[in-house]
Amino acid sequence: MNPRERRTEGHTSPTPAQGAAATPAALHAAALRELEAGRPLGAQLACEQALALDPLHADSLHLMGLLCFRAHQYDHAVEWLVLAIRREPRPEFLASLGRALRQQSRHDEALQTFDKAIQLKPTDAELWRELGAVLTDLKRADEAVLAFQHALTLDPNNVGAADQCGNLLRTLGRYEEALACFARSDELQPDNAQTLYLRGHTLSDLKRYREALADLTRAHALDPKHPGICNSLGYVLQNLARHEDALAAFDKAIALKGDYAEALNSKAALLAHFQRFEEALALGERALTLQPDYVPARINKALRLLELHRFDEAFAAFERALALDPGNADATWNLSFLHLLTGNFEAGWAGREARWNAQARSETSYPDFAEPRWRGEPIAGKRLLIYAEEGLGDAIMFARYIPMVAARGVNIILVVSAALRPLLSALPGVSQCLTKPLAERPAFDVHCGLSSLPMIFGTRLETIPPADYLPPPQPSLVAAWEDRLGPRNRLRVGLVWSGHAAHKNDRNRSLPLKALAPLLALDADFISLQKDPRSDDKAVLLAQGGMVDLTAHLTDFTETAALLACLDLVISVDTSVAHLAGTLGRPTWMLLPYTPDFRWLLGRDDSPWYPSIRLFRQRENRDYADAIQSVRDALTALISLSKTG
Repeated sequence: MNPRERRTEGHTSPTPAQGAAATPAALHAAALRELEAGRPLGAQLACEQALALDPLHADSLHLMGLLCFRAHQYDHAVEWLVLAIRREPRPEFLASLGRALRQQSRHDEALQTFDKAIQLKPTDAELWRELGAVLTDLKRADEAVLAFQHALTLDPNNVGAADQCGNLLRTLGRYEEALACFARSDELQPDNAQTLYLRGHTLSDLKRYREALADLTRAHALDPKHPGICNSLGYVLQNLARHEDALAAFDKAIALKGDYAEALNSKAALLAHFQRFEEALALGERALTLQPDYVPARINKALRLLELHRFDEAFAAFERALALDPGNADATWNLSFLHLLTGNFEAGWAGREARWNAQARSETSYPDFAEPRWRGEPIAGKRLLIYAEEGLGDAIMFARYIPMVAARGVNIILVVSAALRPLLSALPGVSQCLTKPLAERPAFDVHCGLSSLPMIFGTRLETIPPADYLPPPQPSLVAAWEDRLGPRNRLRVGLVWSGHAAHKNDRNRSLPLKALAPLLALDADFISLQKDPRSDDKAVLLAQGGMVDLTAHLTDFTETAALLACLDLVISVDTSVAHLAGTLGRPTWMLLPYTPDFRWLLGRDDSPWYPSIRLFRQRENRDYADAIQSVRDALTALISLSKTG
């Protein structure tokens, strides 16, 4: 259907409009009927007849272009459409040309074409929608959003504009605005699997996983063979801790689309949750074979290598990911963990600043402040807001830097979790201590995250500030706890066996209370420091009977500090209580997973952050049994020593 080779005389075969009265208009009308009836060849023949009568018949030239477009002959389509536009530059002809140019990835020309069409017909909502699509192709996202929004202003019932605008807003991280678009799409076109899929994906981005599950479940029921829906469903189920269901969803996505790199990568990440690291690594490699430049798979590969302690390979995998996407905050953030874990503090602290990138913001709870961020420049006489943006343990660990900041002559407003406020409000230099999230924002000049202070002070392994920044617990509180505990006849040992269940590494760092049974059989007084024990652990506590549980009185960390002062030893997994005990200089034994958090480093049984902490690590088998046995042996020796002493 090359226009340069078009026929110049009528076709001899019978056509729907053949006869003495045939005109170009009648033949064009016949061609349209043929096309509507699903007979594109008949439509082509009728158009050729029309053009034999009038080589410049604009409607027939346009229809020939559309027929080429349908046949995926985009170069010929462009030629026909250009001929039609030269004859009559109608907006619908320009729109057809714009679509053909998009198919050829000639996006700049397509943009100019749609712009001309809109100049001719500025109230056409569909033209604005297509302009938005071209601007999206050109990565001019903000302009594309405005085009989609204008299309919806002109025609609030334009489902395509609502869907495309919502999807673009989602990729820009403007999730609430995206949800409004998808809600409109759902009103206009209820029970549409694609809309539900996109809205579910957006709810997942907002960590509203239960709502996301409802939408994605509906989408899956409507379109059970959509691999993307299955993959998103698996991700949501994984975040709801329904790991077996998630695995089944990923498997279905892969069964529907064997070369689905994203689903393979998602399944690999879930296998890592089950500590099936070798399988996860192999599956990730399969994803990369299909899509070598797929950065999330590169990052996951690096994480699996890290968990297998193949550190040189992990470094190389992270660097490969960053070579492909230099600004990737996820890769930078995770690489910073590896740097810190292996002792390269300079690179590690710098890499952790990636958390300010929108992509990694989910790692923090930091507000959007209009005031400038403090990066270590002189600020004497100014008001500095320091926000504890990470967990309770991080806040306790990094609060040691606050007196150092105060020494620079600055007024400090400290924002921490409610449980920490009584403990940290009396730190030197803290003029105001507020609870997060902030109900009202105080006046301040600059701000910074508490976890940025190690980088600001250039902390190295040999320059870690001492942990003794907290004053001793209040004597009256200590006395109250001594009364509750009663006479001291045996060694008092505090126990913490699990952290926050929502922590992404909870499966590795927490353990069930029954795992500590070898310790509980020893001749010591065991005191629970475990707030909000899980249901299975509550049953063990009741059945065990010998452990003292006064955690109802642990209303904040000042109470916990006072209780710790009454104990001879704390045995804990990696939790905020261990950080508090270490800060107070209490003897503390920590049970660590094979790949611990960065602050505990590798291959040592002491901590440069807390001199009073002794580390008991899992071996390569990732079983706590050996570490617990080592703790039991050490505790047996300590009990014996306490009796002879």
